[in-house]
Amino acid sequence: MLNTPRARRGMVTAPHHLASEAGLAVLREGGNAIEATVAMAATLTVVYPHMTGIGGDGFWLISVPGRDPIAIEACGRAAMAATPELYKSKGLRSIPWRGPLAANTVAATVSGWGEALRLSAELGGGLPLSRLVEDAVWHAEHGFAVTQSQHDLTTEKMPELKDAPGFAARFLPDGRPPAERSLMKLAALGATLKAIGNAGTEDFYRGRLAKLIAADLARAGSPVTGEDLARHQARRVAPLSVALKAAKLFNFPPPTQGLSSLMILALFERLGVTEAEGFDHLHGLVEATKQAFLIRDRIVGDPDAMPEPPEKYLEAGMLDALAAKIDRKTALHWPQPASGGDTTWMGAIDGHGVAVSFIQSIYFEFGSGCVLEETGINWQNRGASFLLDGNSPRLLKPGRMPFHTLNPAMARFSDGRSMVYGTMGGEGQPQTQSAIFTRYGLFGQGLQQAVTAPRWLLGKTWGEESVSLKLESRFDPALVETLRQAGHNIDVLAPFTSTMGHAGAIVRHENGLLEGASDPRSDGVALGF
Repeated sequence: MLNTPRARRGMVTAPHHLASEAGLAVLREGGNAIEATVAMAATLTVVYPHMTGIGGDGFWLISVPGRDPIAIEACGRAAMAATPELYKSKGLRSIPWRGPLAANTVAATVSGWGEALRLSAELGGGLPLSRLVEDAVWHAEHGFAVTQSQHDLTTEKMPELKDAPGFAARFLPDGRPPAERSLMKLAALGATLKAIGNAGTEDFYRGRLAKLIAADLARAGSPVTGEDLARHQARRVAPLSVALKAAKLFNFPPPTQGLSSLMILALFERLGVTEAEGFDHLHGLVEATKQAFLIRDRIVGDPDAMPEPPEKYLEAGMLDALAAKIDRKTALHWPQPASGGDTTWMGAIDGHGVAVSFIQSIYFEFGSGCVLEETGINWQNRGASFLLDGNSPRLLKPGRMPFHTLNPAMARFSDGRSMVYGTMGGEGQPQTQSAIFTRYGLFGQGLQQAVTAPRWLLGKTWGEESVSLKLESRFDPALVETLRQAGHNIDVLAPFTSTMGHAGAIVRHENGLLEGASDPRSDGVALGF
C-alpha cells in the first residue's frame, strides 16, 4: 500500500541534520513515514545524546488517511522496588535528579519503536529494523561531531553529572567536556543498537540484551530489574482531541501534558484575537497557558490514579467557563512551580499521507547521568518527577507511570491539510506549539516563519528554577513594555536561545504538496524529495 513507486515522495524534520538525512534515506528507499521516524529516533540516540536516547520514553501520534489518528504510549513504569520507603530510608525527602536512584523507571521508547513498526507492517511497510538503525550504528562506530549544545550543556551540568556511574567514561574524554566539532564515538551504544536491529525490539525487554541491561542496572545501583523490563509493554491508546474552527487538533493523553496543549489553543480561540504578534496574541496565549497549567498540575499524572477524566476539560462548556476567567488586560499572578526536561521531537509525512509526530526523551540533559557499562545506554531520570508524599496521581508507587512533559501534536484542517508539529522544552512545549499553530494555522504566516519568529516561555525548560515570562530579545521593545505594564514579570533572553526549544513542523496539502520547517535554534533541518 505504501511503497509503490507512484507514492515515493516524503518529508522529514528532526533537530539534528544527520537524523533528518537518515529519515530521508529511508523514504527514498520506499520506506514509509513510520520507518523513517524510527531511523531518525535511532540516529538521534547517538548524535544528540544530551537530549535523547534509548534509555528514555517515547510517544507517537500516527495519522493514516481515512482513519482516526493512533497514539502509541511507550512510557516506562516505576520499578517494583521504587517505593517512597526506599528513598526515605536513605534520608531523602525527594527523589534525586541525578544518579542511580533517579534511574527508577523502565526505559520504554524501544518498545514504542516495535509497536509503531507493527502498525507499519499492517500498512505494507517492510524495511527491516537492521536497516532502520544502520545510520545510527555507523555514527556510533565511526564517530560524529560534537555539537555546540552538547558541549555547552556538558560544561554547565558537569558538576552534577561527573560522578554518576559511567558518565565520565562515556562523555568526558580526558576528564573534560568534549570540544565542539570534536569526534565522539559510542561503540557500546552502537553494539546495542545493532543488537536491537538484528534481534528486534523485544530483545531489549525479554531477551539476551535484557539480561545485559539488567546486569548493567544492578551494577549502577538502579532499582530497575530484569523483571521490571520483562513486565513492560507499549500500547496503543486513543489520542485526545479538540475541534477549532480551522482544524481538529490531536495530542497525547495522560500521563503527558497533551491536555494542556489542546486547552491553550481552545481557550485562545474563545478570546477572538484577530491579529498576530501584538499584545492580544501574546497576552492571550500566556493567560490561556496559565489556566491550562492550573488544571494540568492538579489532575494529570498516572491515568489510573487521576481524580477526573482529561476529556472533561475539553468539553465546550468547561472551556467556555475557563476562558471567561481570562483577564484580557491584566496578567494573572503566577507563582506556580516549574518543571524541566530535555527531549527531541521529529516528524515525517510520506507520499501516501501517513503522518507521524513523535517525541522521545530522557528527561533532563543526559537523564540520570547513569551510562550503563556494557550496553552504553544513558538511562532517563523521568521518575525523579514522582512525589514521595500526598495523594497526587504523581505519588510514587511501584508500577505507576510518571508525569511527562512530552506531547506530540497533530492537526487536520478543514481544507484538507494535515500538520505534524512539536518541540522539546519541558514547560515550553505546549507554549511553543501554541505559537506555531496560531501563527500558521490561525493567522496565515508561512510555516518556517511561524517556527523562526521570536518566542516566549512562561516558566522554564531546564536550568534555574524560574516562573517569569521569558521573551526573546527580537520582540518589539514597545510590546515588551506593554506586557510589563499588564503585570507580566518579564526576563528578556538572547534572540535565538535554545531555552525556547527546538521545534519543527511538516504540512501536507490536499494536492500532495509537502512543506516543512526546522528550528534555527537547533542543529536540525527539514528535508524532502
